Amino acid sequence: MEKPVILAVDDEPSVLAAVARDLRRQYGADYGVMRAASGAEALELLRDLKLKNDVVALLLVDQRMPEMSGVELLHEAIKLFPLAKRALLTAYADTDAAIKAINDVKLDHYLMKPWDPPEELLYPVLDDLLDDWRADFHPVFEGVRVIDQRWSAGGHSVRDFMTRNLIPYRWLDIETDPEAAELRALAGATDSKLPLVVLPDGSTMSSPSVADLAARLGLHTRAEMDTYDLVVVGAGPAGLAAAVYAASEGLRTLIIEREAPGGQAGTSSKIENYLGFPAGLSGSDLARRAVAQAKRFGAEILAPVEAISLESRDGYHIVSLSDGSSVASQALLISTGVSYRLLNVPGADRLAGAGVFYGAAITEALAVKDQDVVVIGGGNSAGQAALYLARFARSVTILVRGKGLADSMSQYLIARIEETENVYLRTGASVSEVHGDQNLTEISILDAETKAVTRTPAQAIFMFIGAAPRTDWLKGALQLDAQGFVLSGPDLEREPGRKPHGWTLEREPFWLETSVPGVFVAGDLRHLSTKRIASAVGEGAMALSFVHQHLRGPAPAPRPARVTGS
Repeated sequence: MEKPVILAVDDEPSVLAAVARDLRRQYGADYGVMRAASGAEALELLRDLKLKNDVVALLLVDQRMPEMSGVELLHEAIKLFPLAKRALLTAYADTDAAIKAINDVKLDHYLMKPWDPPEELLYPVLDDLLDDWRADFHPVFEGVRVIDQRWSAGGHSVRDFMTRNLIPYRWLDIETDPEAAELRALAGATDSKLPLVVLPDGSTMSSPSVADLAARLGLHTRAEMDTYDLVVVGAGPAGLAAAVYAASEGLRTLIIEREAPGGQAGTSSKIENYLGFPAGLSGSDLARRAVAQAKRFGAEILAPVEAISLESRDGYHIVSLSDGSSVASQALLISTGVSYRLLNVPGADRLAGAGVFYGAAITEALAVKDQDVVVIGGGNSAGQAALYLARFARSVTILVRGKGLADSMSQYLIARIEETENVYLRTGASVSEVHGDQNLTEISILDAETKAVTRTPAQAIFMFIGAAPRTDWLKGALQLDAQGFVLSGPDLEREPGRKPHGWTLEREPFWLETSVPGVFVAGDLRHLSTKRIASAVGEGAMALSFVHQHLRGPAPAPRPARVTGS
């Protein structure tokens, strides 16, 4: 936090300079001393401090100023910083006004001019005021503030991005929080489109894209070099493990992540069956530790940046990025994982982010306090989300198509769900429609056996169904199976006794190597992979042994220059 501010206001330059000098000499080590030459200038300065989320500890204001008296200034200042201590500098003739101000603006003290010597006439008074202020002071939140309506798809996107990237923020509801309207007015953005993002420096962004917001927040979105030994696309457990091992073994390593480090695992509220963590840990905590580890060894991480195409030529693999740039590498690991399948029922697209959520249990948990919510899916991620949401929501109903959870969820989670009073399981059921004008209010549930449809209240549903691979950008570049998962090693399509189609090397493909030499796959994206965090981490680490063997092969031609789009 910046130092709390002491603001001195006087229209006489010599007096203002003198009081500011005395304040800095006594309080400069612990407070930021600022000054203004008029009431209007002081109010403008206070509004700027409010936008920056700075704190004002003391206002020391001259009473006799043209256009706006000291009392009039304090009357306006109290609206912005009601907890700041207020002291008035007065002449003898202003004593009555000062006494009246004790009631009008809750004046804490008034001081007669001149105040020399300050050690006797100024500092003892201000010391008492500042001691009182500190006794009642609670540090303010430092970080991004997001102003928006509760049910806003754009606001949800911003909040989810910052939650997953571990960026501190505070959400202010424009409809219920007076501070939201106040900040919006101070920023001069009453007509700006929501969400309105107020950055720590006081600047604002109206309905920003995730990419623009990331750039303003200082996230690393541009590669530092043209070419790397290894580029990892996807910062889930597999990609992060590969990057840690690669960087620790001296490879120039770049990670490209389209959303946030951790991948789907990063959204898990608690992982309790990961080796070495008997008390469990959250997905975000696992991601944070892995990112710190990779960076410590020198890996570079770009986020949020999306890979949009792949071209391999002359021994290099060139990945084109969503910002128009590209990077090249001698070895490439693809570990983009899978995403939850979209809910394909009437109303789902319209209410996405306004009650219909994909993952996002951690982001939205506080917002569903004392409400009825539904979790759709029977895997471990769904179970973890249901237990986490149950700490806030009035009720959590898990919907599954099958007859139970035993075939898809770990037993320890099933046992905890059965023990949790406000978590209910409904089997043989699926959502057939979602209802609501501005936000979700009800869902229609189809019973698989009777075909009956019932309509039930729900303020939010959280989707954890299926696994859709993120491989549209790889079509035509690599061999994929019918569902879009990446084929590798012995699973590659080939004619009997022959190498895979398009394979250019004498050797056989390594186990995690795709149909293009030097391009590897690990984690959930791989054909017939085991959908577990530990197996993804193991595959990411294992891929490095194959990467080293590939890099020891014939050296490619000189590296190509970076390709930059318009």
